Amino acid sequence: MPVPQSFPNGLDALEVYVSTPGKHPLVLLTHGTSDNPEERMQLTPWSQLGQALWFARRGYVALVIVRKGYGSSGGKQDGAGANGGCRNGGNFEESGDASAEDLRQAVIYAEKSLPEADTSTVVSAGVSTGGFAQVALTANPPPGLKAAVSFAGGRGGDGNGHLCDEGGLERAFKGYGKKSHAPMLWIYADNDKWFPPPFAKKFEAAFEEGGGKDEFVHAPADGDDGHHLYSHVAAWSDTVDKFLGEHELLPLTAPYVGPQPPKVDPPAGLHERGLEAFKSFLILGPSKAFATNGLGVYGLAVGQFTQELADERALENCNKARHEGPACAIVSRGK
Repeated sequence: MPVPQSFPNGLDALEVYVSTPGKHPLVLLTHGTSDNPEERMQLTPWSQLGQALWFARRGYVALVIVRKGYGSSGGKQDGAGANGGCRNGGNFEESGDASAEDLRQAVIYAEKSLPEADTSTVVSAGVSTGGFAQVALTANPPPGLKAAVSFAGGRGGDGNGHLCDEGGLERAFKGYGKKSHAPMLWIYADNDKWFPPPFAKKFEAAFEEGGGKDEFVHAPADGDDGHHLYSHVAAWSDTVDKFLGEHELLPLTAPYVGPQPPKVDPPAGLHERGLEAFKSFLILGPSKAFATNGLGVYGLAVGQFTQELADERALENCNKARHEGPACAIVSRGK
């Protein structure tokens, strides 16, 4: 998407929708920020294909947006020079506003260039720094914004339950609360290692003290680190469905049937969970790989920056799960 200050590449984006006549409401989806600078440069919109499909099945035109300076997107990263608010001279509002500006520009692009998108009805969602961007977006919304969902929203965490500037972050939430009016859903898992629920409740208190309103969901523990709950669509599907329904933002009475995997024989030795993972793998991608040791152990990687990275990460994930038996090998790839 060619948007201001994103030279030379524009914003890398993925559009997903069910091709039916007429216009459909627009949903914006955006990512978090890895603590590894190399991983920030390897982001692709394909990593959120599963979330985009969820919204597309409910009648939305979904736009997954890689913000400026991440992955293939041009321009200056939203936390550049100020570490998202953690370094002297930086502040969280500056970073949050920069993130939100990319989302506002995506709506302008959709209005001009995507005739299938109805920008009079916009929902936005994101995770971690992308969740914090939702709070900033509601404080300065595009005209059609009807609601926003923040998954584990915040900035300045270290993954070990510490914040670089707790007071500064709370001030940012309070400041956004003074201008925020759109309905918001905040979801934090019990075992989030970046923004644990006690911090999240302080964020909410600051936001509400400023005048903002949100629906706060303290979700059960998810995996090893609940900060990644957004990646597990089944874990939040009912919660988001209920929120959208309460605000009359479900265009369909029942979701469309999702895409079906092609008829490909699964690798030998997989058990039930592995077979289900392989079926999901077949409809996700590109730049993906599936690895197994032939005795039920498996690992996969989808939507990677290159095929080489997909191979490397699938093998790494498989070997982490393998405690004995043969070494893992790549058994399926997809571009």
